[in-house]
Amino acid sequence: MLGTILLIILILALLGSLPTWGYSTGWGYYPSGGLGLVLLIVVILLLMGRL
Repeated sequence: MLGTILLIILILALLGSLPTWGYSTGWGYYPSGGLGLVLLIVVILLLMGRL
């Protein structure tokens, strides 16, 4: 249950930090790249059953 909630929050944060939105155009791809990496790690942990 906690892993699913964490996954949903990370996906929403990733979508919010994409540089296509008006408020985040100056950020570049750094926030979305970092959140994408965290999302990938969480998905791998969920698939392995560790989270």
